[in-house]
Amino acid sequence: MHTDAQRSLAVFPAGCNGEFDLPPDLVRVIKRGEGCRVWTTAGDEMLDFSMGWGSALVGHARPEVIEAVRSQVEHGSNFAYVTEQALLLAEQLIELSPACESIRFCASGTEATMYCLRLARAFTGRQKVIKFEGAYHGSNEEGVSSLFPKSPPGFPQNDPSSAGIAPGTEDSTLVAPFNDLDTTSEIITAYGDDLAAVIVEPFQRCLRPVPGFLEGLREAVSQAGAVLVFDEVVTGFRLAYGGAQEYYGVTPDLVAYGKALGGGLPIGAYGGKRDIMDLVCEDRLGEPNYVWTASTLGGNPISTAAANAALAVYRQEDIYAQLHAMGTYLREQMKTVTQDLGIEAQILGDGPLAQVAFTSQPVTDYRSNLSGDKQLARRLMLDLFADGIFLNPMGTKLYLSLAHTQADCDSFCSAFNAALCRLRQPSLA
Repeated sequence: MHTDAQRSLAVFPAGCNGEFDLPPDLVRVIKRGEGCRVWTTAGDEMLDFSMGWGSALVGHARPEVIEAVRSQVEHGSNFAYVTEQALLLAEQLIELSPACESIRFCASGTEATMYCLRLARAFTGRQKVIKFEGAYHGSNEEGVSSLFPKSPPGFPQNDPSSAGIAPGTEDSTLVAPFNDLDTTSEIITAYGDDLAAVIVEPFQRCLRPVPGFLEGLREAVSQAGAVLVFDEVVTGFRLAYGGAQEYYGVTPDLVAYGKALGGGLPIGAYGGKRDIMDLVCEDRLGEPNYVWTASTLGGNPISTAAANAALAVYRQEDIYAQLHAMGTYLREQMKTVTQDLGIEAQILGDGPLAQVAFTSQPVTDYRSNLSGDKQLARRLMLDLFADGIFLNPMGTKLYLSLAHTQADCDSFCSAFNAALCRLRQPSLA
């Protein structure tokens, strides 16, 4: 084991900052990244299919982002106030998002979704929130509820999925099945008078919404007098320049952004209808529906300069045609590998995202995905990691970037094929 890996294990729980949970012999420390590759302090080059959990959609060390950060940093890194870069970014976000009439910045997607739900509760005067089983909305209380339930309870009951959750979350957070409009509508109707919001990843993890689901959800939430929140931390700028709102043609009341918005730097943003957003105005302090929101580093000029540079990249001609073509190519090649090996699997995803689920059944929600062979998936991800593919071994999704090429996808699929050949069980052949 490399000395830096030993140092990492000594100071970080599980040797990481969250989720990776690698066996000690696979723990790595990254020294640098460029394009879609990272290099470790041990001198290993790895092909990256995590891309900072999707935050580096433009690729690592993108020249335009480097220059934007370099130009800004000598003029100051944070003022905790509106800067020229933040103002420009806010104007661009309002222009591209049909949901946003006004906006505020924070430092992460977790904060953005948290503020959206706080605003929804204040605006409606109600307390209950519906989320979808298996969806992740950041590490706030609602975000981790029913995230990874091993024995899912009946709907709309939630599973904490984490210790330390504040008392009352179980009662205030209801859970529905993604892509099941009938069950979701029944829950909305049953709790409508107490329902503040429905929060949804429009494209949940790697699951596409079935036709009519988001449209029906929009109608049902409106009828209940609740607030529809789109968590676009993942989908924002990834499926289309206007995110899921543009891609699916459905407009929420509030929207949360993060990840790819920052071009690899930390950022969060939330916005929506002005009558909802105005509840944060500090002149309302002391009023029953005033919502406190503030962020020391939110909208800092370095992150917003990087975000403005990233948006300029996303606006270039054929960028989304490139991302979708690359994602389609990767998923088709992965499907070919599993079919040629006679392995029953579903290749999930859309745009520059992909995931493999080892099941013969269609996967449309958390429970149908739960039926897959999780042990094989875990062994596969660890084998790929050991073979030089940098990814999250939890296997929730593979992230492509603008730096990936078909040759990179071919390299991944070659490793994917080799790993499955090593791990294939007779029963799967």
